[in-house]
Amino acid sequence: MHADEHNAPPPVTAGAAPTPAGAEVALRPVGWLRTPGRRIAVLAAAVFALDQLTKLVVLHHLPAGSEKVVVPGFFKLVHWGNTGAAWSLFRGNNELLAVVALIALLVLILTRHHFEAHTPTGQWAFGLIFGGIAGNLLDRLLPSRQHVIDFIRFYLEPRGGGEIGFPAFNVADSGICIGVALVFWITWRNERVPGQTAGV
Repeated sequence: MHADEHNAPPPVTAGAAPTPAGAEVALRPVGWLRTPGRRIAVLAAAVFALDQLTKLVVLHHLPAGSEKVVVPGFFKLVHWGNTGAAWSLFRGNNELLAVVALIALLVLILTRHHFEAHTPTGQWAFGLIFGGIAGNLLDRLLPSRQHVIDFIRFYLEPRGGGEIGFPAFNVADSGICIGVALVFWITWRNERVPGQTAGV
């Protein structure tokens, strides 16, 4: 056998594109990400980390109660503490809301299979919700905070003066809202399927 035969490339099946070396390994899903629960956990951890990182930046660069205008008359960064729920409802109930958040987190973990947690959409939904709840829950439990840190503020300035706008929020709030919207969309889509099938 000649030396060139040892170095010859493997035969290529007719009609199939050649596969680069190592491509099979790259295309295989990572072993520890093959289950829906683990993918949800990774997404939740990413949301949680981003939420806490942005809050640390606010804590180090914006004194409590201060504001920094980014787009005049439209968007500013703030450092506001919220002891209530979304949109500052139920202010002054930090401990109670921490317990409610913990219960909600446990209930959602146990019931996630009812909302297509095995699908990519369901995994995104629950990853965003779990990460958001955990991010705000940590704010409530840390002795150095004991309130949720809100820092994103969209607003308008009417001609008569003053300011009107959307309540300040954070990355965790965004994750929760987007995740809940996805859950509603999943539920709405599933309710439509039987009707569409019946009409065919």
